[in-house]
Amino acid sequence: MSLWKRISSHVDCEQRMAAYYEEKGMLELRLCLAPWIEDRIMSEQITPNTTDQLERVALKFNEDLQQKLLSTRTASDQALKFRVVELCALIQRISAVDLYTHLRSGLQKELQLVTEKSVAATAGQSMPLNPYNMNNTPMVTGYMVDPSDLLAVSNSCNPPVVQGIGPIHNVQNPGIASPALGMVTPKVELYEVQHQIMQALNEFGNCANALKLLAQNYSYMLNSTSSPNAEAAYRSLIEEKAAIVLTMRRSFMYYESLHEMVIHELKNWRHQQAQAGNGAPFNESSLDDIQRCFEMLESFIAHMLAAVKELMRVRLVTEEPELTHLLEQVQNAQKNLVCSAFIVDKQPPQVMKTNTRFAASVRWLIGSQLGIHNNPPTVECIIMSEIQSQRFVTRNTQMDNSSLSGQSSGEIQNASSTMEYQQNNHVFSASFRNMQLKKIKRAEKKGTESVMDEKFALFFYTTTTVNDFQIRVWTLSLPVVVIVHGNQEPQSWATITWDNAFAEIVRDPFMITDRVTWAQLSVALNIKFGSCTGRSLTIDNLDFLYEKLQREERSEYITWNQFCKEPMPDRSFTFWEWFFAIMKLTKDHMLGMWKAGCIMGFINKTKAQTDLLRSVYGIGTFLLRFSDSELGGVTIAYVNENGLVTMLAPWTARDFQVLNLADRIRDLDVLCWLHPSDRNASPVKRDVAFGEFYSKRQEPEPLVLDPVTGYVKSTLHVHVCRNGENGSTSGTPHHAQESMQLGNISPQSGITFYSPGRLEESDSDASETAEALERIVIGAQPNDPVISEITDALLTSNYRHGDFGMADFDTITNFENF
Repeated sequence: MSLWKRISSHVDCEQRMAAYYEEKGMLELRLCLAPWIEDRIMSEQITPNTTDQLERVALKFNEDLQQKLLSTRTASDQALKFRVVELCALIQRISAVDLYTHLRSGLQKELQLVTEKSVAATAGQSMPLNPYNMNNTPMVTGYMVDPSDLLAVSNSCNPPVVQGIGPIHNVQNPGIASPALGMVTPKVELYEVQHQIMQALNEFGNCANALKLLAQNYSYMLNSTSSPNAEAAYRSLIEEKAAIVLTMRRSFMYYESLHEMVIHELKNWRHQQAQAGNGAPFNESSLDDIQRCFEMLESFIAHMLAAVKELMRVRLVTEEPELTHLLEQVQNAQKNLVCSAFIVDKQPPQVMKTNTRFAASVRWLIGSQLGIHNNPPTVECIIMSEIQSQRFVTRNTQMDNSSLSGQSSGEIQNASSTMEYQQNNHVFSASFRNMQLKKIKRAEKKGTESVMDEKFALFFYTTTTVNDFQIRVWTLSLPVVVIVHGNQEPQSWATITWDNAFAEIVRDPFMITDRVTWAQLSVALNIKFGSCTGRSLTIDNLDFLYEKLQREERSEYITWNQFCKEPMPDRSFTFWEWFFAIMKLTKDHMLGMWKAGCIMGFINKTKAQTDLLRSVYGIGTFLLRFSDSELGGVTIAYVNENGLVTMLAPWTARDFQVLNLADRIRDLDVLCWLHPSDRNASPVKRDVAFGEFYSKRQEPEPLVLDPVTGYVKSTLHVHVCRNGENGSTSGTPHHAQESMQLGNISPQSGITFYSPGRLEESDSDASETAEALERIVIGAQPNDPVISEITDALLTSNYRHGDFGMADFDTITNFENF
């Protein structure tokens, strides 16, 4: 059955391909000469590797096509003659290269669709074969005579653009646009790919049998005396050899399509690996299945290489350029396969701090196939800047160990490792367990660029010998940003998060789009926040973030500058700085409460007021939201006794180092009912929602002086200031002041102390702190240990946070000497 007949048996496929050919008016040509076009292109002896070759092949195809059309004009069917005239006019209007490439790409698209339908029809009917028992598998009788069966592909006739080619030239056709661009490649299970490879290898055995018979007949002809049938026997041998060459070429084209399938799966794996850098789920073990495919392909191409060499020994004519060309193609395909199997399986940290130890590993997916593991090579590692990586990849720089050492942009310790083969799982890898970046050379910055925008990559490379030829392989890690201080982390993670989420796996290092749709960005933010905190964002949360990113001119696209460069309206910080600070605060201090759904978080002040005032429980209903005005801050909004909404001043990580969030909520009796983060749920009693997060507190005890230390124990409590206490709850103020109370102190001492809170929250200065100390009720004797306890505790706590000035020390001294 012809390929087009198979396409026509599926309405959706036929419509899709008809639209493709109609783009250049070639549908009639494809329908009229379907069998001839398929046989002519699929049986080509030469695959164009250069622009000149492509032009020659296209011109020859164009000439043959015109001859075919002219021979068709002799038909008696008048309608057919008229169509032929139109087709002749068509090929005169289209350049030979365009005509040829469009038809060739169309055949590959058809093969892709046929493969997709075939896999869908046979899914579940066959089990994967064991590639490690491949040599013991009996050969299948019968050979595929339909070229379309031999050429099922996943998405493109072009060889894949892969890493690690080194000095080997890429054989991608320079003038042919990849048909895969803009298309979604069908999902093919890896065990189906393995089955197809095994089936192709077994069926190639028939070609080997025919070759063996040819060699025997050739030897008999050389050793036999003159015979009247010698000339006929000679012609028969030539025909047999030509048939074998044609079969080998078709088998090689089938191999290329299978290789493309496996490369596509490897690209998917690498894309998932990059997404995992943002926290997405990642099945690393699927790499084992991909390796099995690589090993089976290596066996396939090795059998083919041996067959081609054996065929060349049967010398029936002096020159056989097509066979020589096939040998070169097979050898290059083997090199291509070996190089594309060299990858980074364990990525280094993508935000890398100098003088900090880190680990990484590379893996060669060929296992033990080529025997390289018997003399394992040593893998070296250097760090490359973005410009150096671009120069190396795009210009296909010849890799030389001595020249590579001079291309490093830094100094890495412990940057070499010998590969090891693990017999139990067939993993052939090199682990770098103790690397350390000592120095880094940075490029000159332009405009608003910063060191946190600069991308580097680790470059792993090695050299080995395969089948008497030396081969150099290399691979690049995912981009890394190098920092020297922890305060550079937030912006560095912005660079990495954007790159991991939106970069193409095959690209010029490290080109990335500067704008994405909100739909794309929302997925990335959700993955990042969810992986960091253990709970994904809701639709309402994402809507809130979308509003945060918008500017005066609203757009469905979000730019890189909006994401992490431009300050948000009326703020001094960017969206990413705000988002990252919230993510860190939640992870470090509120993880359990966030995962339990106790924190609404992403809601603006206006909506928080509206939701609380609509609550059926009224007074005492509260919610927790992330501060809009303070980085890494969380605030409580609640309905006060007047039925109005009060907003407490934000708490940050520094506050929670003194007293955790749950205990602060427990101290505030004005909080009764937690407003649910789920719009379909009902309010929950405060102690039910937060009870599991409360820390254990001892019952109040009488004042007891520790005879050893001379101190009295104290605890911190939070309360909301009433009118006249440095704050107001009338109306709906932007910030209601909070204060700390030292409790568990004997009432006989006559001492109650309220600190004014952090200076930056209350906008106080050192003199106001001194005035606050004067609010101590003097009811104790001079040098009373309770006075010493209060002043020592206050000095220790506040000085640790950098809140004290000279006036504070003077005041404490005066009171201690009272």
